[in-house]
Amino acid sequence: MADQAPPRHPPRILIVDLLGLAPAADGGTDHSAAQRHVEARGGVFHIGSARGLAAPQDGRPQFHYLPMLSTEAELLAEAGDGLYDAVIAAATILPAGCRFDRGGVRIGAGTGNMRSASWGGGDGAGGVAPLMNTPGINARATAQMAMKALLRVRPDLPVEELNRLVGEGRFDTGRDLVRYPTAKLEGQVMAVIGYGNIGREVAKLARAFGMQVRIFARARHRDWIESEGFDHAATPVAAARGAHAISVHTGLGPMGPAGYANAGLIGAEVMAALAPGAVVINYDRGELVDVAALGAALASGQVGHAAIDADLFRDATSGALSGPMLPYLSLLPAHAARLSLLPHAAADTDHPTRVAGAIQAIDQILDALQKGVVRNLKGDLPTGYTDGGPTRIAGMGSVSGADLAVLAAAGQLDRLRALAAELTAELDSRSNPEALLMACNRLAAHLRACGLEGRYSDQG
Repeated sequence: MADQAPPRHPPRILIVDLLGLAPAADGGTDHSAAQRHVEARGGVFHIGSARGLAAPQDGRPQFHYLPMLSTEAELLAEAGDGLYDAVIAAATILPAGCRFDRGGVRIGAGTGNMRSASWGGGDGAGGVAPLMNTPGINARATAQMAMKALLRVRPDLPVEELNRLVGEGRFDTGRDLVRYPTAKLEGQVMAVIGYGNIGREVAKLARAFGMQVRIFARARHRDWIESEGFDHAATPVAAARGAHAISVHTGLGPMGPAGYANAGLIGAEVMAALAPGAVVINYDRGELVDVAALGAALASGQVGHAAIDADLFRDATSGALSGPMLPYLSLLPAHAARLSLLPHAAADTDHPTRVAGAIQAIDQILDALQKGVVRNLKGDLPTGYTDGGPTRIAGMGSVSGADLAVLAAAGQLDRLRALAAELTAELDSRSNPEALLMACNRLAAHLRACGLEGRYSDQG
């Protein structure tokens, strides 16, 4: 690894999103856990801008917390001149003109909002600085909210109406229940677009409800997808064919001359392939769905309900709205009853998850600044840095050789061997069906506890 050039001042890190979501005593939100972590790692935590402050002489990293920055003009005014060496962001869209010449971390998985030219834009292709993310941190929260969006409308039992009728004493189960037919999710088809951390978690939840899960992903993932008991689809249309619900989790993809590669991925052809009245869930990026095609599908009844979670920003002075949610607002006059619109809240309203993501982002940015080690790299590795590989949450993402080494050292692989031997003995004997099923359960439970599910990769 080439030596890192010493900074011209103690490194300055801009933080442009909330580091905690629980209410604080001062009426704001609680960022105390992240502040303590910064200080434990030898940094200094400031609330406010570095602009106009004298550079400290002790060399300690300086973190500047400005979570209310949101508009392009505000961000360029604060960070368009290279005042900050690095940035930590979550949902805020960083314009290309913002400069962070020693790195950026996105709290979460997708990096389409990290558009600084310092690392070549949202896909990290080029530039002088590394782009990183914190994959898996909010995957389970997002997947659970996506499943909740489906359960809110399917099965379509009118819970509130029935609650009212029961409360008023105006319901007779024997006579009236027949007027409220419903259908279970079991046996229906869920199409999942993408086999990353979130897509895989959605697939597992859908399977838990007895749904048949069909996953669109690159062909190299096919064997792994099928090894987990899911169906692989070669195209989004093939995944959607006859599906009763579709949930998209691919990210925006690289930026090209015509825009992001995956913009409009869920378009008219995909929606036409769905079962009539299907549910469309986009808790990834607003741009992934063709809004005009969605409007037409809602009007025809081809799509029965759509749940969208995308950023919406409001200028504090003018009230002007912006962000990828904005086009969906045009659908409200005609389809409000069949739309659920969230302001990119599905993964961002759980305080412990945000705190865990913030702490991981702080560690990653400090490792890049102080050691030149980049973890969870997105895109190209700039000159002078070493790729430290991915981080992994237990039970999520790829299993690596390092994970297996940890399990071996803890004796967990020996336990796995013993359980497998027990199951083999019961299969050979077949004399005690109850013992056979018990052995199956114990082996499956141990595999889950060890996180030995999914695919193997030392590259994440």
